Amino acid sequence: MASKEDIRSSRRLYRRGLTTEQVAQAGESIARHGLDWAAQVSGGSNAAFAIYVGVSHEPPTMPLIAGLHNSGHQVLLPVCEPGRQLSWVYWTPETAFVRSEYAPIDEPEGERLDSAVVSAVAGIFMPATAVDLDGNRIGQGGGYYDRLLQYLDASGGRPPTIAVVYDDDVLPSGAIPAEPFDRPVPDALTPSGIVKLGRGN
Repeated sequence: MASKEDIRSSRRLYRRGLTTEQVAQAGESIARHGLDWAAQVSGGSNAAFAIYVGVSHEPPTMPLIAGLHNSGHQVLLPVCEPGRQLSWVYWTPETAFVRSEYAPIDEPEGERLDSAVVSAVAGIFMPATAVDLDGNRIGQGGGYYDRLLQYLDASGGRPPTIAVVYDDDVLPSGAIPAEPFDRPVPDALTPSGIVKLGRGN
């Protein structure tokens, strides 16, 4: 079995090879399928969703973020805090971004709310470098989202969660080594649609 770092490196290499057109098309498809998922988990009602801005070679999420807002949903974006914790800011098209103190990303300006606010959202769109069909997920290596899921699981249950990846980032069962602190995810959002993972597979 390949190590997490080997898998992470191979997926990043694959992503760097995608053309600008392929990336743009992926962003539009992810938005379309993501909005369908959002409608499903919210029961068709306006709701709040936690999501993130895809950067560098991550699948683009701004089309989905804009789509959620235009559909009447509230959008929460993360801010990196000390101790690999996340806080959250409500996003609108007028929201300004500033460089993070703790990660090589731009983050939204605004009132920062702790992760308790995520307990009440209708769904969480999570970053991932890869997932396997068992639901194991590899992030960027920072551990922010594993800590978030651990907190949500311990505080009474997390909202529906879906990892955003390219189609080829969905790996066979057993491909990703699972560690005790890892938190599996039940679904993957890809340009081709939603992939059920774990027991849903």
